[in-house]
Amino acid sequence: MMILSSSALMAQTKGNKAEPAHDDFPYNNEQFADIQMLRYKVEGFDALTLKQKTLVYHLSEAALLGRDILWDQNGRYNLRIRRALEKVYTDFRGDRTTSDFKAFEVYLKRVWFSSGIHHHYGSEKFLPDFSEQWLRQALKDVGYKLEEEIFPVIFNPSVMAMRTNQRDGEDLVLTSAGNYYGEGVTQAEAEKFYAERKPAADPRPIMMGYNSRLVKDEEGNLREEVWREHGLYGSAIARIIGKLQDARPFCDTEKQQRVIDKLIEYYRTGDLRTFDEYSILWLKDTEDLVDFVNGFTETYGDPLGMKASWESIVNFKDLEATARTEKLSANAQWFEDHSPVDPRFRKEKVKGVSAKVITAAMLGGDLYPSTAIGINLPNSDWVRRDYGSKSVTIGNLTDAYNKSARGSGMGKEFVIDKKTLELIELYGDVCDDLHTDLHECLGHGSGKLLPGTDPDSLKAYGAAIEEGRADLFGLYYVADPKLVELGLTPNAEAYKSQYYTYMQNGLLTQLVRIKPGQNIEEAHMRNRAFIAHWALEHGKKDKVVELVKKKGKTYVRINDYEALRGLFGKLLAEVQRIKSEGDYEAARSLVETYGVKVDPVLHKEVLERYEKLHLSPYKGFINPVYKPVRDAAGNIVDVKVDYSEGYAEQMLRYSRDYNTLPDVN
Repeated sequence: MMILSSSALMAQTKGNKAEPAHDDFPYNNEQFADIQMLRYKVEGFDALTLKQKTLVYHLSEAALLGRDILWDQNGRYNLRIRRALEKVYTDFRGDRTTSDFKAFEVYLKRVWFSSGIHHHYGSEKFLPDFSEQWLRQALKDVGYKLEEEIFPVIFNPSVMAMRTNQRDGEDLVLTSAGNYYGEGVTQAEAEKFYAERKPAADPRPIMMGYNSRLVKDEEGNLREEVWREHGLYGSAIARIIGKLQDARPFCDTEKQQRVIDKLIEYYRTGDLRTFDEYSILWLKDTEDLVDFVNGFTETYGDPLGMKASWESIVNFKDLEATARTEKLSANAQWFEDHSPVDPRFRKEKVKGVSAKVITAAMLGGDLYPSTAIGINLPNSDWVRRDYGSKSVTIGNLTDAYNKSARGSGMGKEFVIDKKTLELIELYGDVCDDLHTDLHECLGHGSGKLLPGTDPDSLKAYGAAIEEGRADLFGLYYVADPKLVELGLTPNAEAYKSQYYTYMQNGLLTQLVRIKPGQNIEEAHMRNRAFIAHWALEHGKKDKVVELVKKKGKTYVRINDYEALRGLFGKLLAEVQRIKSEGDYEAARSLVETYGVKVDPVLHKEVLERYEKLHLSPYKGFINPVYKPVRDAAGNIVDVKVDYSEGYAEQMLRYSRDYNTLPDVN
């Protein structure tokens, strides 16, 4: 599980403090469409040993080699479309100043950013602002032939309209353009296929379907195409294995070498039991400074929440900041014991909770260019129950978000008064980080399923419920006096900054990420919406929190912060019950009632106010470049980090150097 970058909007809310003059790192880069590109600083890389630098280099290469896998997972035509567009971009000899070419350039940058033709966050297909005729002529001019069937995929709004459809009452598989299911496979068929194969009573079930595409053969029978070295995506996986083998000698410990060995075994066999074994080894490896994630990980892209997208992050521990998360993990049992949820759903003994703050060194797959700010893995419920989990907060990315947003004007526009804005400016950064720590370190690791509860019972609503559960855990405890006692919050008032920005985001500002007339589709946005709207509704009688008008503008006003904490605790108890009992109908009712629908009048107002600020609601990152320095014998004697590569330059280089899959898979 992971926290996506809602912090980009949260940081803009706090965007009025002056930045220290000594930090002249170029965080901000170009803007296009609704996106701003940033750079992140890999602070501390030069202090690593040569062995650790070399490990980061090889793992970074492995992180980039899975790029094409994600593109294909996001849609069966994405690789062909990307290669055609890049051919036009590099070889076009016509007038590059025309409106058509400029629109083409923006479209290509959006396709790069989303790893396909659907919005990276909202999942809807975005359409070009250039004509089909112009593209046909441009392709002809550069000598590139694109199949006729692909032109409607690009230009017809009704063809493959949603990458991951979550609309209640529709066939989520047939109406999703993602490439996790073969043509003609229906939701009912997929659900039946996996339901029939689940053992009746397995205390340690594999995450069935996690690493495969479900397809129909010529006779109409369903079968899985497994993602492994000699299976689907094999050419990419073979190259990833090669780079993992290059990295292995530079691990600091034998424990990490065993992690890599087991990951390679899993990549070769595709065996999900082996994946569980790898996950246990990985979460137990808490000593190594350098760490990584590489593989099929999160299931947000699958409309049924089963199949995992490919992602990677290479990182090393921020030792100073990790002291914060270690205090939380050391007290994990206290937080579990004092949770407001029914004791039946609490863990009697919290096991293996480890947490750290990391410095991201390389992002890949579904973590690039748009990325998470916190990660908690593994996702297997029984592994988490019996062995625990590993949580990270990505410190240098949240720092980049915060610094890039200074002076945005967002706070002045959407925060109700000067007193509240000053509170946010004083404590917003520390409480944002703390909420992320609580979400990842303890929230996802808390609670338990009742015996016999199917981990997949919440189906399409599972992701929103799980993210809401972790968010509510963080919201409830960020206000607890225990955090002041531990020295994690400066005083008993600081938490109010998080409560205000969270409610503001869930009720108002996250709406800037939605087009007029659309509902909320993305799981993290749904979870923030259902929490905020549920609290608004259930606190209405006592006016705990309100939406109020001032000079014709809508603001959030919190009248009773303590009562709001009580509401968060009450909802946490219900969401944990839903999760523990596998109550699908309650999950559906909660999400559909409070987390999906958008008030069109309020939406219009928020969009108009936001537009005047000339900001981008989405942020993404350009990766640094690691350049090995070699001696005459070819041995690496140093690794330098370079931040000068541009966005288009990076994307074209990745397409050239990490081109691992054919057009059709």
